Parts: sequence; structure tokens; C-alpha cells
Amino acid sequence: MLDCRPMNRRDLVAFLALSSLALTACGPSETADSVSSTRRFLSIGTAPPGGAFFVVGGALSEVLQAHPGPIAWQVTAESTKGTQENIRRLSAGDLDLALANAAIAYFAVRGEGKWESAQPVQAVMTLAPNVALFLTPGKSGIETIADLSGQRVVIGPAGAGFEYFVAPILEAHGVSYGDLSVLHNTQAAAVDMLADSSAAAAFLGGAVPTASITQATSIQGIRFLPFAEGAVQSLVTDYPFFDRATIPAATYRGQDEPFFGLNVGSMQLITSAAQDEELIYEVTRTLWENRSEVIERHAAGRAIQPEVVVRDTGIDYHPGAVRYYQEIGIWPQGTSG
Repeated sequence: MLDCRPMNRRDLVAFLALSSLALTACGPSETADSVSSTRRFLSIGTAPPGGAFFVVGGALSEVLQAHPGPIAWQVTAESTKGTQENIRRLSAGDLDLALANAAIAYFAVRGEGKWESAQPVQAVMTLAPNVALFLTPGKSGIETIADLSGQRVVIGPAGAGFEYFVAPILEAHGVSYGDLSVLHNTQAAAVDMLADSSAAAAFLGGAVPTASITQATSIQGIRFLPFAEGAVQSLVTDYPFFDRATIPAATYRGQDEPFFGLNVGSMQLITSAAQDEELIYEVTRTLWENRSEVIERHAAGRAIQPEVVVRDTGIDYHPGAVRYYQEIGIWPQGTSG
């Protein structure tokens, strides 16, 4: 029978002494205080379903969760509206890590465009190119980017910040952002809008292959609107985040030839400049050492290689990431961060 009588003073002292010995026997690393001091709950901001950010963010989260290392982290990927929301929530401390488009981050850290002030975010690693382009149904009669003037065109979710890289692309082709009848929606919804003719074109993309483009080309005949060579040259010259990119032939249904396109701002893993250096060092190390597991989950993981992860897109790298890249000898000499 359970003895519920209150302890006398002598029994209480003995009980406390035994409890102290039990904790000591476990060792400092096994006490409750010690465990709670190292456990971290990490959230990674991604984007809406349909684009590569959502899938890649999930892949990164799963790999980090599988390899907690010295920091007993619990990692979850969170669906968001995309880069612009991710940057604001990192700045506010509502996210620990996030995926971002390098073009939007470029303007954010400078407080330019619609950013009211410089946002204190830094890169952890540059990932796969964000190969995006304008698509239109083959029967639409639209053949060039200039033909988009006056047309209903889906340009990403409202508040996602696509205008930061779409506007320069249009201007390089002699069209202003205001010349379009802009519609905002997710990439998945944009495919439906192309199918039911509620939109004449859509700007879609991400890491290759991109789920939304795969879906669009499987439903109907789709035309990829070409980038003019002169426009591409001026864009890659004027902005560090733009770069040439090629979609190999047969990547998408009906695409018989390579498409010479544009990286409109690489996917990046970013964090707050105030984030703990040791945490970001461990995150960087874990993803680098287990990059094969990222590849198993999404082809974008192939971008985790020396010449890509440290690519300068005009945003500083977090000191924790820099320290790890310096240790493994891939950080460019003479570069501070």
C-alpha cells in the first residue's frame, strides 16, 4: 500500500541527499538543465506549395532533423508566402532560417525598392539557380515578352516580391511592369489559370525541374517565351543576382530543345544577422556533410558544391557559415563575409 504520510525532517533530508547523488551519478550532460540548454526548436520558412522552395525547404528540414549533432534541435519547415515574408519574419525573430530569392534579398539588405529600411539578414548558403520564365498556352498567340503588354499575367503570390526581379526583366525587353495586367497567385494556381484561360501567361520557375512547369506542360501545349540576348547581357552585367541558365532539352514535356534562360536570383538559405554563430556553423556543417541526403529528396541538392554555396549575390554571409567554409577551404580568399 502506498504510504502517504508526510515526511519528517530527517526523512526529508535523506531524500534530498539521495536525489542529489542520483543527479550527480547521471553526469552533468544528462541533467534536465543541461538538456534544455542545448535543445533548440528551429523553424525554416519556405513558400506556398507548387514551387521548389516548398519542397526544398522540406528536404533541408528533414536532413537537419535527422542529424541533430551537438545541438539537439527539432526542425520544422513552415509554409509561407515566400521570400518577402520570410525576410520580415527573420528580422522580427519569428523564423530561425528561411529560403529566399537572392534578388529580393539583394534589395532587402539595402533597404531599396519597397523595403522601408535595410533588413538584417545574411546568407548561409547559395543553392540552386531559380530558373524562371514566362509561359503561355501555345494557342494564345503570344510569342515574345514584349507581347505581354496589356495581357493578364500571373506574377507570384501577393506580397511575395516577384516584382523585384520581374520588373528589370520586363524593362530590359522594352516593357514596364505597369504595362501588364498583373494577377497574383501561387504557382500551382497559376497553372489552373493558364488551363482555363483566365490568364494569358504566367511567370513560373524555381530549381529545375519545377513542379508547376511540369504540371503546366502536362496539361496542354505550352510556349516558353524567349529572353532576348541583349536583354540577358544587360541584366547579368547590371545585377549580381542575375545569371545565365539553361534548361536541358526534354526537361519538360514538349521541350525538344534546350531553353537558354535566366537565373533570376538563386535560391538561398538565409538567417538573421543576429543569429547565434555556433548554431549557423552547425547548420552549415550538417547540410554540407549530408548533402547526398538532400539530393535524395530533391535535385536542387546537387547545388551544394564548392563553386555554388559561396557564390556572391550581393548579400553578406553569416559569420558561422563563413567560419565553416574557411575550415574546409572553399571560402574565396580575400572575401570578408
